Amino acid sequence: MRLLLNIFIFTVFTNSVTTLAQVDGSTGGTKKGTSIGIVAAPAKKVTKPKSLGFGNNDGFKKANDELQKKKKRKKDQEDLKNKGILTKAKMAEERYLKNFQRVNGQFTYPVIDQDLGSISTDSKSVNIICRDHQYPDGDRVTIYVNDIPVVTNLTLKQRYQSFKIPLEEGVNRIKIVALNQGSSGPNTAAFKVINDAGMELSSNEWNLATGAKATLVVAKSK
Repeated sequence: MRLLLNIFIFTVFTNSVTTLAQVDGSTGGTKKGTSIGIVAAPAKKVTKPKSLGFGNNDGFKKANDELQKKKKRKKDQEDLKNKGILTKAKMAEERYLKNFQRVNGQFTYPVIDQDLGSISTDSKSVNIICRDHQYPDGDRVTIYVNDIPVVTNLTLKQRYQSFKIPLEEGVNRIKIVALNQGSSGPNTAAFKVINDAGMELSSNEWNLATGAKATLVVAKSK
């Protein structure tokens, strides 16, 4: 009878230990004799940020339009500044194209007039002295005063040549028209304007294509 009682107690004890071990394994351990269960919190819904849309490009278009307008205004100002003048940069470009013309014979200089400015004097006449300021190559010009030719078919030389130009009261427009470009264009010359007393009134250069003109305005007072 005692043997059966001992077997019963041993069996109950063994089952209790097994049950506690299962509870401990399912809860992740015990703390001070109390089992701790793991409670899963509900997952929070995460909203992904929306990607930036580029469908509306008004800002980019407006900035580009402003940039193009600025470039156009700058170009218009440069065109206005250089209107009627054969600049040094243009001359360099034209000299390069001149070499191309020698190959196929198609290029010619554009006819661009040049403004030589204006002066005033009380002299009855002025002396214009001029020469080919580059290598003399046969450049020829005709000089007009108020559309009347006063020096015709002048061939520019390396030395200065002088011409007395009578003046009328008021405005006198002196125009130098290029008749050719010599053997290597353009038609180039350095010139000076001297009054009756020998004082220099103006000094400049012209660089002209065939048919182009350089204009100097001389205002004669009474």
